[in-house]
Amino acid sequence: MKEIQFQDLSIKKEILKGILELGFEVPTPIQAQAIPKVYEGGDIIGQAQTGTGKTAAFGIPMLEKVDPKQKTPQVLILAPTRELSIQVADEIRKFSKYLSGTNSLAIYGGQPIDRQIKALKRGVQVVVGTPGRLLDHIRRKTLKLDKIAGVVLDEADQMLDMGFLEDIETILKETPDSRQTVMFSATMPKAIEKIARNYMNKPEKIKVVHKELTVPKISQYYFEVKGHQKLDAMCRILDMESSDRGIIFCRTKKGVDELVENLQSRGYSSGAIHGDLKQSQRDRVMKKFREGIVDLLVATDVAARGIDVDDIDLVINYDMPEDFEYYVHRIGRTGRAGRKGLAYTLVTGKQIRTLRALEAYIKGKIVRKAVPTINDIVEKKKETIGQEIGQTIEKGGLSEYANLAEKLSEEYSSIDVAAALLKMLMAENEIDAFETAKNVPARKNKATGAMVRMFINIGKKHGARPGDILGAISGESGISGDLIGVIDMYDKFTFVEVPEEATDTVLESMNRNRIKGRKINMEPANKKR
Repeated sequence: MKEIQFQDLSIKKEILKGILELGFEVPTPIQAQAIPKVYEGGDIIGQAQTGTGKTAAFGIPMLEKVDPKQKTPQVLILAPTRELSIQVADEIRKFSKYLSGTNSLAIYGGQPIDRQIKALKRGVQVVVGTPGRLLDHIRRKTLKLDKIAGVVLDEADQMLDMGFLEDIETILKETPDSRQTVMFSATMPKAIEKIARNYMNKPEKIKVVHKELTVPKISQYYFEVKGHQKLDAMCRILDMESSDRGIIFCRTKKGVDELVENLQSRGYSSGAIHGDLKQSQRDRVMKKFREGIVDLLVATDVAARGIDVDDIDLVINYDMPEDFEYYVHRIGRTGRAGRKGLAYTLVTGKQIRTLRALEAYIKGKIVRKAVPTINDIVEKKKETIGQEIGQTIEKGGLSEYANLAEKLSEEYSSIDVAAALLKMLMAENEIDAFETAKNVPARKNKATGAMVRMFINIGKKHGARPGDILGAISGESGISGDLIGVIDMYDKFTFVEVPEEATDTVLESMNRNRIKGRKINMEPANKKR
């Protein structure tokens, strides 16, 4: 049977353009069922858990109710928490990118209400908010709901658990009887039946039946990172793990292409698999992956369905999956044929709530890990070299080198000879240079006193010069250039000294900055976990 595409769902061309530009391939089960039903205009109750792509299921058809010429709220979405309100509003904004004049706004407690009032006065057609703050605006008469054509209750059971039933009822009474009402809930308590009975018009129920979950015995971990640090964090994880064959998952085709480009520019052997590639292109990438020419496969969920490789030792979720079932399918790519499996997930701060829902869904724990530091990677490299030396000794065949070793041991101790060889091996990867440079004590500056030595992930090979480092730190942090100390630049990294009292300011400003187009990661040179 032909798989349903977004193009098959009669979506308005401007919205479809935004969806396809985001790189989404096919709708999730709840999207495929709900979007056509919401388009029909009747009231809907959808039973689906967090992490199934519900926002698109109601957001896409609700956007088509909006008249951009009217600058008043026409779609109202209620959500239980601040985090979910922000997340839903962000998604709606992406879907409506090509709907000229259509604006969405998240309204929640904890944010200055004056800012929200100003935004509402400028004109907003889609309002997403928590019940308490929405009521506050209604009472102040800064939010009028008389033009609302569609209402969505997202995660209704959670709102009821939080005691919002009366607030929800009060808000619904402020909206026109002619509105379309859509409700999504993971469970169906009696209170939801009451809302349906009193405030919905013969609602049709949609339920997504999930397959029985079988989560294999795979070690599962997550790393909490800031959005702009995801790429650097993943590269450190890859350096730490030294995977022979791994798969990295992204949500969209666009994300796959961008990540492969970034990985290849950093020297990682990687290839892309997604729906826009011709079958011949996919076959070539898969052949290289199976033969070990490509170490890392970067894929979307749909494209990965045809991957049948047993000896994958690492799966990384660069993006959280849109549907939790996809998570199970993703991590099931590793740990096959009795081998050990390892799965890592990168999570930004606002996704922690989604991660907790994922844990409930898989009935398991995903353990938090700290992103490896440069020091961690150096120590792991030493350990790996030590293991390789041991394996070489066990294999034998060293007789032709024994004479040279014997001659050297007449002049030097065997320990010194071994240490020198290790140093030479480490230096090949600039690790020895890093070890030496990071341990150079920071000089004292006559003007500022104590200095702190900082590491930056950019060097000569990236086209950077000491002046670029100096200018970026001075310009972004606001400290005078003459207060910045010695700058030691290497091929792939740089060390720079900054005044101790300015450390936090410099770190905060530099870690959201770019030099020569490269996102910067800065940390103290001798940082320990």
